[in-house]
Amino acid sequence: MTATAESFELVSSVEPEISRLMAEHRERRQHWYAHDVVPWELGRSFRDEPWDESQATLSPEVRTALQLNLLTEDNLPYYHAKIAGSFPEDSPMAEWSRLWTAEEGQHSIAIRNYLLATRNCDPAQLEDERLATVTRGWRYDSPCPVEVFVYTSAQELATRISHRNTGVKADCPVAHEIMTRVAADENHHFMFYRGVTTAMLRQAPTFVLGAVHQVLSDFKMPGTVIPNFSRRAVAIARAGIYNLRIHAEQVVQPLLRHWKVGSIEGLDSRGEELQEKILAIPEALIAQAEAFENRMAGRTRRVPTGA
Repeated sequence: MTATAESFELVSSVEPEISRLMAEHRERRQHWYAHDVVPWELGRSFRDEPWDESQATLSPEVRTALQLNLLTEDNLPYYHAKIAGSFPEDSPMAEWSRLWTAEEGQHSIAIRNYLLATRNCDPAQLEDERLATVTRGWRYDSPCPVEVFVYTSAQELATRISHRNTGVKADCPVAHEIMTRVAADENHHFMFYRGVTTAMLRQAPTFVLGAVHQVLSDFKMPGTVIPNFSRRAVAIARAGIYNLRIHAEQVVQPLLRHWKVGSIEGLDSRGEELQEKILAIPEALIAQAEAFENRMAGRTRRVPTGA
């Protein structure tokens, strides 16, 4: 049996758990409406009053984070295509992918409407960048559906943290409420994907550890196709909204604890090797984080007084 066939067979074996987790998600998640939280009363015509940066009320770092988060959400068609296209049309995962897409779709609506109503973005630039981002698309090349669950577990948790921290640092109660609602959705989705991965890990630990190592050893957020992504990511990292230390300590380490990677017993030699490599990932990430922090501190010290 090929690895891809084994992967599909493993997902099929946990379909009852997928259905249970989906039902649990429907009961747990409280639906909300973007139009109820967007401050429409602040909106003004861009035709009559063109945008100028002096009209923005949020810090540049928070605006950068909101726009980066929004443009990432805008690529939802590609994420749906990857998830829906990885599973049979009559499977519980096909049903989940439609539900997940419907819920995720409101996030870009809420964030974009907030930014436009409060004039915290250049509307023309935002639309140009949306067009460029969606035109570039997004690909996750692995044919292994187990990796899809591991990737979305990490990605949804990372997105939840990024959205929440953006809201906290916004110093605006409306932005805080919107991002809290979006982050709550991401958390519900994260719990689903993490739960499915947990079920598969019980069934085939060595196989799933292979997927965990493949994903977490070289994890990249889906927003890398966004124009000027690297520059924006650095700004967000320096602001403490999302960076390598947060990724290591609030994403990777909690996932490994929940999956009890360090205490899995009865593994074959391949599984033990993967276990050791996975447990070393957080330390390596923190070392990279410290190097980044030292570079940033060095740049700050080199700025002349009064500059």
